[in-house]
Amino acid sequence: MNSSVLLAIPMLPLIAALLAGLAGKQLGRTASAAIAIAAVAGSCLLSLYVLKLLWLDHLPNFDTTLYTWLVSDGVRLQVGFQIDRLSALMMVVVTFVSLCVHVYTVGYMADDPGFQRFFAYIALFTFSMLMLVMSNNFLQLFFGWEAVGLVSYLLIGFWYTRPSAISAGLKAFVVNRIGDFGFVLGIAGILYYARSLDYRDAFAAAPAIASHAMTLFAGHSWSAMTLICICLFIGAMGKSAQVPLHVWLPDSMEGPTPISALIHAATMVTAGIFMVARMSPLFEQSDAALSFVLVIGATTALFMGLVGVVNNDIKRVIAYSTISQLGYMTAGLGASAYSAAIFHLMTHAFFKALLFLAAGAVIIAMHHEQDMRKMGGLRRRMPVTYWTALTGALALIGTPLFSGFYSKTALIDAVRQSHRFGAGYAYFCLVAGVLVTAFYTFRMIFMTFHGPERLDHDAQEHFHDVGWNMKGPLVALAIPSLLIGYFTLGPLLFGNFFGNAIEVLPGHEALGESHAAFLGPWNWTLHEFIDLPLLLAALGVFGAWYFVLRRPDLADAARQRLGWLYRLLINKYYFDWFNEHVIEPFTRGLGIVLWRGGDQVIIDGAMVNGSSRAIGLLALFTRQIQTGFLYSYAFWMIIGLVVMLGWFLL
Repeated sequence: MNSSVLLAIPMLPLIAALLAGLAGKQLGRTASAAIAIAAVAGSCLLSLYVLKLLWLDHLPNFDTTLYTWLVSDGVRLQVGFQIDRLSALMMVVVTFVSLCVHVYTVGYMADDPGFQRFFAYIALFTFSMLMLVMSNNFLQLFFGWEAVGLVSYLLIGFWYTRPSAISAGLKAFVVNRIGDFGFVLGIAGILYYARSLDYRDAFAAAPAIASHAMTLFAGHSWSAMTLICICLFIGAMGKSAQVPLHVWLPDSMEGPTPISALIHAATMVTAGIFMVARMSPLFEQSDAALSFVLVIGATTALFMGLVGVVNNDIKRVIAYSTISQLGYMTAGLGASAYSAAIFHLMTHAFFKALLFLAAGAVIIAMHHEQDMRKMGGLRRRMPVTYWTALTGALALIGTPLFSGFYSKTALIDAVRQSHRFGAGYAYFCLVAGVLVTAFYTFRMIFMTFHGPERLDHDAQEHFHDVGWNMKGPLVALAIPSLLIGYFTLGPLLFGNFFGNAIEVLPGHEALGESHAAFLGPWNWTLHEFIDLPLLLAALGVFGAWYFVLRRPDLADAARQRLGWLYRLLINKYYFDWFNEHVIEPFTRGLGIVLWRGGDQVIIDGAMVNGSSRAIGLLALFTRQIQTGFLYSYAFWMIIGLVVMLGWFLL
């Protein structure tokens, strides 16, 4: 495999970002957009070519160092690529979704004064994400990890004149720093035990690391691998918005809608899922860490989905759906079903990006209105947006023959077949989450596109359907949302597609029963057709239809009767309240104590000012001795001589 081709994949978006960012005014809007789109399209085509070489042509994996930055105490800090089928699949997903978002942005941001700056940011994000998924060492992984976080901060706060956007960007930045602190500790643990930052060396040393123990508290020792994996996963909790580090993602909807599709549905938030799958040789050495991953993912899948039920902001409903679906993927990772988690990552990237872009089309048509209570009946005004959004919704709830059906069913089956601690609880959460997902998804569809029109005067006056520069990406994403699950189920789950890119120890296989019974995607469809998840999904759709279109008064009555539950959900389980009223005052108070007690009293008062005062007092004393008279010096010389003689005589 040619390293120049691989290098061109991330470098094309980087060059486009530099041109749009530094020379955007000189180039103009059209040229900046054209360069960025052409660059990402080139990266997408090259990524497809690389996937074709690895999958269809059966070329061996590519793992090489491109540039060595420095060598310190035998540890090499370098830039390199590890290209196997896992990274190649991620490259295709990232570049294809990014390409659709770039094209969509031309219409969505047409009137925005920051048009060129926006293209510079999204092209830079694409570069950062590609560097993350293509890396062959922890240093480059961390570079890409932090770079996508930084660009995400810039994009969430893109409309920096809005206080809410500034607040949301800072919230995302701070919460991700909390997760990244754990991530750094995990990488430090790998470096300490493996004496290398290369994946190859770390994975080879995994069994030896698992045999070591760490003593954090006197009398309590922990498996070194368990601590390392939990620290790495804390980083994934921040990036992939898992409880309790999920609070930043709903607020990030303050950014433009194309960013919600690119970063918060298809790419950045899946970085944590990809990282855990890439680190499968490490996680497989610790059942405790995998159980932790399983329970966190299942909890996120159910409880964050419930919050989507009570939201009326169309983008926030999809945001909570994203958090919930990331929980499904995380639970699959915890059950050692890494291939199923990546399979759902791929299908979810298409249909969730589709839903976000469809929501953006509605928002633009409604003159920037996002409240679903002020919509209704839009399927007649926006037929293309309606049918593509319906395709994404059917894929999301797991409708047979749609892509989400195959990946979500595989995840639920994997957890059901798992014998790991917490699997029973996780299975309940995932199955219950199917009902919740179907309800909030079609509540959104029915409130937005069906029923009577509830548009206010301003929306009626300014309503206009979007152009094909926004409809085209919707159609392009609807096609894989419908078809890709059926055609890739066999290779990705049961055809050893990932090869040695993913490692599962004997006895940890979570899809063994399904693998033995697999006779093709059509048989899989028929076998799962009457299973419990599909029945619950149908019940959720019926419930949404009944409560939204037939008896909306019952929804109001339920809200009155179950006021405590409604308040719990509308306040998002009081995570934000706890952070704002407990964590923030505590950290602020601790900072004040350290500032006044540590900085002002100890450092400035005792060490800096205290030392200067001590020197001044010493100088004042010695000045009394330095009189300038000869007899005074002779007297002190005699005193000194007496002291010295006394010392020697004693």
